[in-house]
Amino acid sequence: MIPARRIGILGGTFDPIHCGHVDLARAAEHTLEPTEIVVVTANVPPHRPQPVASSFHRFAMVTLAVTGRRGWRVSDVELRSAGPSYTSKTLGAFHEQGYDRLELFFVIGADAFGEIAAWRDYPDILDAAQFAVVSRPGYPVADLPRRLPSLASRMVTSPAAASAASRPMIILIDAPTADVSSTAIRERIANGEPIEGMVPPPVRQYIEQQGLYTSTPLATRHADAPRHPAAGRLHGED
Repeated sequence: MIPARRIGILGGTFDPIHCGHVDLARAAEHTLEPTEIVVVTANVPPHRPQPVASSFHRFAMVTLAVTGRRGWRVSDVELRSAGPSYTSKTLGAFHEQGYDRLELFFVIGADAFGEIAAWRDYPDILDAAQFAVVSRPGYPVADLPRRLPSLASRMVTSPAAASAASRPMIILIDAPTADVSSTAIRERIANGEPIEGMVPPPVRQYIEQQGLYTSTPLATRHADAPRHPAAGRLHGED
């Protein structure tokens, strides 16, 4: 039986959030038809360098990126927790809210999923939610069975096949996503190069207004501001 509700969860450092991130969520939304998409900003990423922008700014940019998208909302569940932001802990927080593991769909790019064996609580984490893995430039989902042969038996290409299974599956979604990264965006800003088309327009405007990712004093304007804005309002990894 198909669950009455499906929650797509997109997590990441979002330093800054960019069009590739949005494309991941849109691909999952189109394929899975979830009840809502929840975008979760990481506090301290365990497998990546520390963020350049503060949690306040990163959360603000995510909020701007989802504004106007029906059924999309932001969550500060990781920002409210001290220490590294582990996906297993985040999924546990959703379980505590009453969501069944078959109702949760953790959305992730194929490039990041290729490193899943290095994640905390692997392989048990794959039983905490369905994983919706979306192609990224240079990382087609069709290559995942070869790259991760031990997980190939759990990989399916349709939500119906996942719904028929008795345990969470890995749903492969082949969809185009923007060839962009947060690192490239930060480098372009530092070099004075434009980033139009790489991030949602409101995010670009925010970056410019706040002087983020440059050496200007504006980059630290909110050093003493609250860690993040109020979260959870319905507004619609690098």
